Amino acid sequence: MELKIAVLPGDGIGPEISKVGVKVMKAICDKFGHKVSFEYAPVGAAAIDATGNPFPEETYEICKNSDAVLFSAVGDLRFDNNPDAKVRPEQGLLAMRKKLGLFANIRPIQTFPCAIDKSPLRKELVKDADFLCIRELTGGLYFGEKFESDDRAFDTCIYTREEIERILKVAYEYALRRRRHLTVVDKANVLASSRLWRKIAKEMATEYPDVVTDFMYVDNAAMKMIQEPRFFDVIVTENTFGDILTDEGSVISGSMGLLPSASIGESTPVFEPIHGSWPQAAGQDIANPLAQILSVAMLFDYFDLKDEAAAVRTAVNASMDNFVRTPDLQAECKECYGTQAVGDWITEYIASH
Repeated sequence: MELKIAVLPGDGIGPEISKVGVKVMKAICDKFGHKVSFEYAPVGAAAIDATGNPFPEETYEICKNSDAVLFSAVGDLRFDNNPDAKVRPEQGLLAMRKKLGLFANIRPIQTFPCAIDKSPLRKELVKDADFLCIRELTGGLYFGEKFESDDRAFDTCIYTREEIERILKVAYEYALRRRRHLTVVDKANVLASSRLWRKIAKEMATEYPDVVTDFMYVDNAAMKMIQEPRFFDVIVTENTFGDILTDEGSVISGSMGLLPSASIGESTPVFEPIHGSWPQAAGQDIANPLAQILSVAMLFDYFDLKDEAAAVRTAVNASMDNFVRTPDLQAECKECYGTQAVGDWITEYIASH
């Protein structure tokens, strides 16, 4: 297979982990006989500095004309600490999702047996936790009508039937491939938009009789995720709730640096770690690259290259088992590895196994 990949390193630790992701992807393609080419483009604060636009038209064209996007992170303290900034790095991420029609974010949450002690939750709660969060990406508060002044502000949460039906269809299809249990998360006791979600989900549930569908208010889901994470198989929810719940779920594994994601929809899919740009760590070679590497595995899965994806995950598991870990995951009394050293070890493992 021949793959054309757009690479968007972004900000903060993004360029460091992006370098590792590209290196691992090259190693897999070399091993399995695929041709891969990479075209780099700016996004976020890096793009604002270069062009004044967090998602320039040139970047969009590169993404649109690629088979997939390997994205890292956006965010910069210059903008985080300036509430009056009119242009922000995160607007580039929202624009990418909107312009590429990426309406579904797929975030797997699972534990790694060798790192289970890093979870802030008790072992017996998180052992064997394995669920999928599917977040609607292009509707809701983040994209609704907005107003802001010194004395008043609002964000409007709007959803249409079409937007809800298409994300629910994705969720049901994933549930059919897993343990056939779908939890629809909303706030239907308070929000009109959530009541529309629940109404449509109940209609669609009849089309998927082999899937057990249940409904849960978002506050209850947040508690359940901590109290009994093994309860969940596939969770589907709207944009804002999904943003919050998936970050909450990420701590179950012990580190946000372990969890990848895929954003899919009408155009080029995007694969990225769920963590942010961590600007305080930029250039220190301490960022965990595993979520970026596992995003490469999700990319191979998307193109039905199952052996290639499995090879990536096997190498990641081997690195963890051999204590080749960055500081966030390393065991006591073990020497920490840097970002690039972890990438080099995994790349060499792929080449030799």
